[in-house]
Amino acid sequence: MSKQENNSGNPFQETGKAKKKSNAFAQILNGEFLTKSFVLNNLPFIFFSLFLLILFVAKGYYVKQVKDEIRSTQVEINQNAADFLEVKTIFETETRRQNLVDRLQERQLKESLNATRVIRLKPSSE
Repeated sequence: MSKQENNSGNPFQETGKAKKKSNAFAQILNGEFLTKSFVLNNLPFIFFSLFLLILFVAKGYYVKQVKDEIRSTQVEINQNAADFLEVKTIFETETRRQNLVDRLQERQLKESLNATRVIRLKPSSE
């Protein structure tokens, strides 16, 4: 009798679920849910979740810093490679055969026309 009379007596009366939903929403808005034992019992999990969130943000900043270092190192490597190629080109132009022959003529030396020979000594059997 009690269930039927409750439903038939007032058609605009809220059901239990809708009342709990609006009550829970109101508790969230005014902060009343924080005093509940559910939240207090789950504080270690909440702190752990916040710790993981902080680690996630810190990892983002660390990755950004590492990428910046990689980018600057790559620029430095490219600059060193360009300097190496420039020095190598200068070295090759300075050590061309014709340039060396000209330098030898200034000292009154001539380029050998005979091929070089290797002299090998046989080890003595003594």
